[in-house]
Order: sequence, then C-alpha cells, then structure tokens
Amino acid sequence: MTYNEAIKGGVRVVNRNWQLVLIQLSVVFISSIGFFIIVGIPLAIAFIIFGVDLTEMADLNDIIKILKGPSDILSKYFGLFLIVLASLLLYLILIALLGIYVFGGSIGIIGRSLRDSSLTFHVRAFFEEAKRLFLRLLAFTSFIGIVFIIVAFVLGILGGGIAALVSYAQTQDSTLALFIGTFFSLIMIIMAAILILGILSITLYGIASLSFKETGPVKSIQEAWQFMTRHPDAFWLYTILFGGYLLASFLLVLFSYPFALIPIIGTILSFPYQLISYAFETYLGLIIIAAMLNFYYSMEIQTVSAEPDAEGPVQQPAE
Repeated sequence: MTYNEAIKGGVRVVNRNWQLVLIQLSVVFISSIGFFIIVGIPLAIAFIIFGVDLTEMADLNDIIKILKGPSDILSKYFGLFLIVLASLLLYLILIALLGIYVFGGSIGIIGRSLRDSSLTFHVRAFFEEAKRLFLRLLAFTSFIGIVFIIVAFVLGILGGGIAALVSYAQTQDSTLALFIGTFFSLIMIIMAAILILGILSITLYGIASLSFKETGPVKSIQEAWQFMTRHPDAFWLYTILFGGYLLASFLLVLFSYPFALIPIIGTILSFPYQLISYAFETYLGLIIIAAMLNFYYSMEIQTVSAEPDAEGPVQQPAE
C-alpha cells in the first residue's frame, strides 16, 4: 500500500464516522465542566479562606501576599491544601480514564470500518469497542508512559553531560566551546526527535496490533517493532503525517492573530474560531490514526490472510 492510498483510506473512514469528531468535542466540554466542579470550587474556597479578592487578581500585590510566605500558608491551611491537591489529582485521573475510554471506542470503530467498508458509526458499537479495548489500552498507555519517562531521563542525563562538557571547554577555548555546544546540541535535537517519533509511531502501530490482533501491552509493542522492521516506510508515513499535523496547527495559530488586533469583534469571533480550529485538529488527528491503522491492516492483516498455504494444495494420487 502506498502512502496516498493509506491517507485516502483514512479520510474515507473518518468521513463515514464523522460522529467521532463530535464525541471528542464532547469530551473537551465535559473536561471543562469537570475542572470547574472538581477543581474550581475547592480552589475558590481556598482563595476565600486566604483572603484574596478574585476581582482584583490583576493586581500583583495580591499574588505577592500569597507567595510571600508559602510555608506559613501551608502550615496554617495544610488540610485545605491537601483537599485541593487531591481534587486536582482526582480530576486528572478521571479525565485520563475518560480519554482512554473514548480513544478505545474511536480505535474500535475505525478498525471495524477498515474490516468492512459498508459499516458506519453506531453508538452501541462505539461503547462495545470502548469496553473491549479499555483495559488493554489502559495497561498499554501506562507502559508507554513509563518508556517516555525513561527516555526523558536518559535525554536529561545526556543534556547534563553536554552542558558539563561545554562548561569545561569554555575554560580552555571559547571558540571550541561554541563549536562543541552547537554540534552536540544539534545531535541531541536530532536524537530526541527520532526517539520521540519512533516511540509515537510504535505506540500507534502497537494500538493497531492491540485492536486487530487483541494482543497484550508488551506483545503489542513487540508486534509494532517487528512490523516497522519489516516495513521501514511505516515510520516515514507517521513522520509525514505528524509533520503535516504540526504545519496545519501552526497555520491555524497564525491565522488567529488577526483576531487579537480587532478590539471587540475580534474577541467575539475568536471563540468560534478556536472551536472550529480544535474540531479541525481533531479531524486531522483521527485521519492520522485511521491512515496508520489502514496501512497496518493492509500490510499485516490482509496480506497475511491472503497468502496461500505454505505447503500448497494437497496433491491427489493418480488413479
């Protein structure tokens, strides 16, 4: 399958299931309401107890009064601080679980549409797929999160080593220090970009394996790595799609600047523009996922199922 065919197939799948975009927008709305209820109300109570007038938060003196003696405030209102912190953690956990649940339903619907091009979106099918993939996706994303933390830790150590090397070179020669700093910084940026793109592509192809083959978290990563080893162009497909997504997001942000130049009308128009921009970015994100799942399904599932038996047909003895 070519890149063009994979992207066109992803666009067709998302267009047939355009309700997935509305579901993603609904999750954002629920997240906003949930933040106000779970975090906003305890935070407002904290401001009232601290004696801060919320209508005068523009004055830096009020903020300085709070930050001037943080240890005194924490010791005096330590219980309230724990409540606010617990509410924030509860909000993050609930939103993460909701996001994984909705993401699982979206992946399942896209996978069903790739298996059968006649299928369209159904709410019942969405919840069925979300329930089927939720636990495996939860374990998978947790494992990927640990991998990201390890990679960030290693990159941090390398960055610290480069900084120490540059500091030592400055004591010898400033020109040498500039060359070493620039050279190793470029290597660090390229290495970080390749690692991040590689992990993200393995993540999506691992999710494809998890959805189509119903493998576990570790097995899905192994399947994704083996798939990308057999098909190196799978990595470049994700790199192209990711680059296009970043370019589209940059253009959307760039087009939003003129609204800030218009005093009143710009503020009014900026809200629907932001909503449309987020919907378009969500649409592009679903297309990227559908295109990669389409590429994986075509190269890994359909190709394997279409291969004839290695032993060939059984020869009948001549009479």
